[in-house]
Amino acid sequence: MSSASFIAPLFASPISWLNPENLLESAGPIAIWVAAAIIFAECGLLFGFFLPGDSLLFVVGLFVGNGAIDMPIVLVCAILFVAALAGNLVGYAVGYHTGPALFRREDSRIFKKKYIDHTEEFFNRYGAAAIVIGRFIAIVRTFITVLAGASRMDFKRYALYSAIGALLWAVGLTLLGYLIGNVPVIKNNLEIAILLIVVVSIVPIAIHRLKARHDAKHA
Repeated sequence: MSSASFIAPLFASPISWLNPENLLESAGPIAIWVAAAIIFAECGLLFGFFLPGDSLLFVVGLFVGNGAIDMPIVLVCAILFVAALAGNLVGYAVGYHTGPALFRREDSRIFKKKYIDHTEEFFNRYGAAAIVIGRFIAIVRTFITVLAGASRMDFKRYALYSAIGALLWAVGLTLLGYLIGNVPVIKNNLEIAILLIVVVSIVPIAIHRLKARHDAKHA
């Protein structure tokens, strides 16, 4: 099973109807609430794994910086932080109550059991720290919340790591977009910048898969 087959669906986001720039422009005055709903879904609802989390946060910050989203950056960051944390808490509850059934679920057109398998390997390798690290890895950030609940990870510990991850990821990427998104070279090549963000978000899981295969060969 190759890493490419696991991460391929992600490359569609920047050039489809899920392009974060188009999505936010279409949302108009409720753009920040649409963004918050997407971040919540990606962090807590299983169907949200294909949504554009990293790139969306960056573009939200960019839009606040250029005035397209007329709201203070501090308030925007607070809203997205709450959405990301709430999503993780809901994802934990989903895993706590339905995790075992999810592991037995057959592949469908959208859901693939390999998403769970790869995320489980990542979770087992990094333990509780995976809740923070996984925020920055597409697909993993969706399924790892369910795995934490299914494995009955201590809830207080999980909530703490989720809050740290939400701060670093949701607030960090939004501030990054706010600070550098309107730099001419980035603003004029936004689609390329978004694609690079997506690529960066999948590099860790690709490296993890290659290392796992290497270790298996030398076991």
